[in-house]
Amino acid sequence: MAGLLGGDPAQLNLDAGGSSAILQGKLEEADHSSTNWYFPREELDRTSPSLRDGIDSRRETYFRKSYCTFLQDLGMRLKVPQVTIATAITFCHRFYLRQSHARNDRFMIATVCMFLAGKVEETPRVLKDVIYVSYTLRNKKDPSANNRIKQKDLYEAQKQLVLYGERLVLTTLGFDLNVHHPYRPLVAAIKKFNVSQHALAQVAWNFVNDGLRTSLCLQFKPHHIAAGAIFLAAKFLKVKLPIDGERAWWQEFDVTPRQLEEVSNQMLELYEQN
Repeated sequence: MAGLLGGDPAQLNLDAGGSSAILQGKLEEADHSSTNWYFPREELDRTSPSLRDGIDSRRETYFRKSYCTFLQDLGMRLKVPQVTIATAITFCHRFYLRQSHARNDRFMIATVCMFLAGKVEETPRVLKDVIYVSYTLRNKKDPSANNRIKQKDLYEAQKQLVLYGERLVLTTLGFDLNVHHPYRPLVAAIKKFNVSQHALAQVAWNFVNDGLRTSLCLQFKPHHIAAGAIFLAAKFLKVKLPIDGERAWWQEFDVTPRQLEEVSNQMLELYEQN
């Protein structure tokens, strides 16, 4: 199975030390967010600001996928790690939890989120480079775009949009930039399994990356998403996951069977829609 989004589990070095709860034998990172970012799927659909502006859920799903694809391309061209791309996507998801697509251009907001994520994840990119790459990517069908963005007036206008957008994103998120991803609990758990670790990690990693294009990160905590990805990867590879006495592997993630089923079902929906 090829992931819709890229990334390599080898990017995470879990032996590098640090105070993460994962490195102390747990599979859930401490969440220092001041805001509750997790909501039932039905509530997300019902309270969507875009819906109030006449954008139905099908259209909003399309918008979500399109800015995720854009961010993946933008991140790869800027040569940032997958974790930075995932953080930018999460910022975007959280922004549109509170703001409408009808009032905010998704590709400009995505550009802002990438610029912001680079700073948050300590992989910053020069604003000028972000603007140049974003503009040419947004106008990739126009062969003159690469030269046009180098014109001072256009560049300055784009720069002001990004700087204004940064303030808008920050205030919309309540300046809460704490983001955790499923990658660490996923790799930490698989290291404990007596199975073909690399294959299982890679397929599960791909499921996590693909899941970024859904609203899963607004519904479930990272370790729940990691458990769903491992469950699907094991089914795909026909790998039997271990049971320690009466304790099943998924209980390490403090996830209920219903949550596990819901996460995996929503991941599968993505492929059915495609």
